[in-house]
Amino acid sequence: MVEREHAMEALMLVDDPAFERIMECVFGIQSHETRTFLRLYELQGSTVSELAADLERDRSTVNRSLSTLCEKELVTRERRLLEGGGYVYQYFAVPVADVHELMHEAVDEWAETVHERIDEFQP
Repeated sequence: MVEREHAMEALMLVDDPAFERIMECVFGIQSHETRTFLRLYELQGSTVSELAADLERDRSTVNRSLSTLCEKELVTRERRLLEGGGYVYQYFAVPVADVHELMHEAVDEWAETVHERIDEFQP
């Protein structure tokens, strides 16, 4: 929580923050994870290999990004059986409406804390 508060403080210094920066701040993710989420949103059901090729990133980097995004509940994965045996995971970005809701809740929670500190201040 402390990290997110510092990120929120830094974000307040920006007059017109981009959605991506707000998302990184609220969820405590890095820019490459935000890029992965946004690209996956357009390519729902992608595998790590497909997404890595599209993003021109190493598979291991994309895999780590997807793991983080899953932990933050921004991405889900489903196992797909392959015809020749075995399986592969397909990844899906959660609906933007859900992301908006999570972001609004986090910002509202932070703003409430700020309001409490303002009200508590007695010189």
